Amino acid sequence: MTQLMKIDVLIVGGGPCGLMLANELGRRHIRCLLVDAKPGTAFNPQANATQARTMEHFRRLGFAQEIRSMGLPPEHPTDIAYLTRFTGTELARLRLPTAAAAPQAIKAMSGSWSAAELPHRVSQKYVEVCLHRHAQQQASVEMRYGWQLQQFTDTGDGIEALVTSVDGTQSLNVQAAYLVGADGARSMVRHQLGIAWGGATGFKRKFMGGKMLAVYLKAPQFYARNPNDRAWMYVVVNPELRAFTMSVDGVSEFAFHIQMADDAATEALTEADARRLFALAYGQDIEIEILSMATWMAGHALVAESFQQGRVFLGGDAAHLFTPTGGLGYNTAVEDAVNLSWKLASVLKGQAPPALLDSYHLERHPLAVRNTGYARQFADSIGLFEAVSELEDDSPQGKDARVLASDYLNGHVRREFNIPGVTFGGRYDASPVIVNDGTTAPPDAANSYVPCATPGGRPPHAWLQDGRSLFDTFHSEWTLLVLGPESVDTAAFESAGQGMGLDLKVVRHVNDELLSLYEAPMVLIRPDQIVAWSGQDAQNAPAILAQVMGLGAPISPC
Repeated sequence: MTQLMKIDVLIVGGGPCGLMLANELGRRHIRCLLVDAKPGTAFNPQANATQARTMEHFRRLGFAQEIRSMGLPPEHPTDIAYLTRFTGTELARLRLPTAAAAPQAIKAMSGSWSAAELPHRVSQKYVEVCLHRHAQQQASVEMRYGWQLQQFTDTGDGIEALVTSVDGTQSLNVQAAYLVGADGARSMVRHQLGIAWGGATGFKRKFMGGKMLAVYLKAPQFYARNPNDRAWMYVVVNPELRAFTMSVDGVSEFAFHIQMADDAATEALTEADARRLFALAYGQDIEIEILSMATWMAGHALVAESFQQGRVFLGGDAAHLFTPTGGLGYNTAVEDAVNLSWKLASVLKGQAPPALLDSYHLERHPLAVRNTGYARQFADSIGLFEAVSELEDDSPQGKDARVLASDYLNGHVRREFNIPGVTFGGRYDASPVIVNDGTTAPPDAANSYVPCATPGGRPPHAWLQDGRSLFDTFHSEWTLLVLGPESVDTAAFESAGQGMGLDLKVVRHVNDELLSLYEAPMVLIRPDQIVAWSGQDAQNAPAILAQVMGLGAPISPC
């Protein structure tokens, strides 16, 4: 017999976007069902870089340190190294703090890297385990792996869907208020909605542009036989092949990726070929155990033309496809969930009209276009680099070639991996639920970031005298930040917020330096830690809160 389940949100897909959405909605007591056809969380490493902004969101939810303890051992380097072979000549390196050093290192940084968290190098397979564990702790969340969405209908008043176990023995009729398709690049949800891709694909490069072979393997002798300093990511650059590998556990597990001359050649590779190619990249014969292998396509910069249709939303790879240079795909997916979750909860709790949900596409679509564009730039930077035939020669010509390669690759590694502007600089300036205060944010740039409190972006960060992060003092929902030694009357905000049923908390800091940093004594911070408004007084509080909740017309800046 087919059972019936009534819920608020049906989440299709148990990757980072779906799991983050389950965590965010569960903490707000929204009834969710998450289904995923896989038997459990990811087996393969997949994404391997958690950017600093994502780590700040994990910190907000209380498990950043848990994430930072996963993956590489605490003292394992997180460097990115470029070499002629894994055991060959090093051409470039970006040295980065270990997981053990990162929490203290970030406290000494300022300017572009003024943040609560540094990035963390950890395989997605570990991140999903952590996200799954915390979602399971939410009483309003149910997760069913080994289950898949068969069909759904948006009735206008809600969603009617059929989900079944993968083995076909069980089925469930689901009635939900909303559906979120976080079901990957081949999204069934997106296809049923008929939403097309925008952007571009099919970029051909000698590297990171075409079909790639991914091999998840064990190489117990990788470190013992390697004379080079340890790194998290090793990129091979030579005229014979282009490949990279990332350490998964810092002991023996690696994710190896290589591209052949054409897509058909890559698709035809066997396990024997994978062993041969890994040995070529390593620079000598080495025993490996293949845990899994598959092909994937680099060369995407695709964004769905719409992230919403009626009561159905798209997020993660269902909404945008990246070439994974810069590690932006998974991190963009997490922020999709962070953005959508509080809006869904606000509407479901009756605090906001359904119109608030329109801002999800208006805010996240431009960010996805921006981020896929940055990833394409990084892929061009490394993929179009020419490894000349003399690069490995023991000759004056070879030495000169390595000097030139070193100069280029040392520049590239900083372009791709030192990206505070990409990480922190995403903005929602054109959003109808952001109150324009007449100020202008600094220009968007990948490798630099200028903190500013102009509404629409991430709040400027600071470490407090007691050692806490300013972000740790923010409320879990709405925060009215009051700065400076002068007395500021917040009653109008508190009264208006109470009347709307908002969970709004006033947080005061008398520090003059914070007032100078934010350039206003009052700042309204959204639940996703985005500045919604800043100003001098609470005179227009009801209208401000109405706009940020999708209830009122935009307020003109003074």
